[in-house]
Amino acid sequence: MLQSLFTPSAATPGGHYSQAIIHGDTIYISGLLPINPENGQKILGGMEDQLNTVLTNLEAILKAAGSDRHGVIRTTVYIADMALWGEVNAKYVQFFGSHKPARVVVPVPELHYGFKIEIDAIAAVLSK
Repeated sequence: MLQSLFTPSAATPGGHYSQAIIHGDTIYISGLLPINPENGQKILGGMEDQLNTVLTNLEAILKAAGSDRHGVIRTTVYIADMALWGEVNAKYVQFFGSHKPARVVVPVPELHYGFKIEIDAIAAVLSK
């Protein structure tokens, strides 16, 4: 059975999609852009601010789904400027610590609204 997930602690989807879908013990998290969940503001500053917002949204969705960052199985990181990869990877390592989910990095020419980063994820439900 599929369960659509919505938490007000993460940014509201801007289109016809769920923040995440839970199927069995697997969570499929939609692409997360740097949008403040409290006011819908687009974070268009530097990479650090954008990435912090994306990871905050990711953590909120994981929590609402009964998981956490250690339950993440795989991420896809879409980055609009590979020159910023070192900064992204350093923050990614800080966020996940010793946990190393599988990862795909996709350089893209541009993202919605001029964002520099988008991340989607697949995770395991750790508690029900």
